[in-house]
Amino acid sequence: MNTPDEAHVELRNLRVTFTGGKKPVEAVSGVDLRLKRGEVVALIGESGSGKSVTLRSLLRLHPAARTRMEGEIRVAGHEVLKLGNRALADYRGKVASMIFQEPLLALDPVYTVGQQIVESIRRHEGLSAAEAQKRALQLFERVRIPSPERRLQAYPHEMSGGMRQRAMIALALACQPQLLLADEPTTALDATVQIQILLLLRELQRELGLSVIFVTHDIGAAVEVADRIAVMYAGRIVEEGPAATLLRSPRHPYTLALLRSRAHGALEKGARLQTIAGSPPDLTALPKGCAFAERCPQAHAKCLDERPDNTWIDTAHRARCWLVSEPATA
Repeated sequence: MNTPDEAHVELRNLRVTFTGGKKPVEAVSGVDLRLKRGEVVALIGESGSGKSVTLRSLLRLHPAARTRMEGEIRVAGHEVLKLGNRALADYRGKVASMIFQEPLLALDPVYTVGQQIVESIRRHEGLSAAEAQKRALQLFERVRIPSPERRLQAYPHEMSGGMRQRAMIALALACQPQLLLADEPTTALDATVQIQILLLLRELQRELGLSVIFVTHDIGAAVEVADRIAVMYAGRIVEEGPAATLLRSPRHPYTLALLRSRAHGALEKGARLQTIAGSPPDLTALPKGCAFAERCPQAHAKCLDERPDNTWIDTAHRARCWLVSEPATA
């Protein structure tokens, strides 16, 4: 287990509650997560499990008037939940930066991509317009955008999906952040471009020594880029460990169900994919026991009545499950 003094990024008992509706929605319920410098962690799970909410909390992107955030977020020595407006503006982009899921929506349509990157560089680095333009060109070359001089003058809608995502990566890296947050950066891309973007991200991460939190639905993508995988369900991390360990020996029935619900080489032609029965619980009225119990084929009375705490299988692998003493089975 990482100790606090080793952590470059640390979330302690993070809770995020949205208060704008009829009932409060606790989208993140007590998340603990640590990253060492230069480490890549993938957050996986179904839609609504709290992955993107957790990620955006690291930049405090949720509307303050309708969101209650509790716990601690520390990034490279910064107490993120205590930052004032000016300090928060300095932190975003320079210390931590994000690659959004859909760059066409994240990029401003009325400015060229080059103008947006130059603006960010000048804001955080204090460079002249000419120096910032030169760095923007270098970034486009680094992320392998063809004809980079011409592409800098393009508006977001004039670029293909793959080129926009590369431009989004260049923007995220423009001010040399220490933490890179990637929110499903390949979801809207075709399979060939997805692989290219994943390989590019992993190459840049190693080259720049970045800490990365990568959100994805795709376990295959997580394995390609991540050192560790954290599985989220109903706002909690239900299992976390080295990527190879979770693939080889999952200890939570939900992790096993996710692994079995994907297409892979061992699936016989014409065979049906396994599915996870039922639906995720209502976050406004979470059950008192394990949130996955009603969908779990191995659940027993204790699972319905008592919420399991983290159990450490070894120094790097933990799970929230009463059956954790034995590998999860169907």
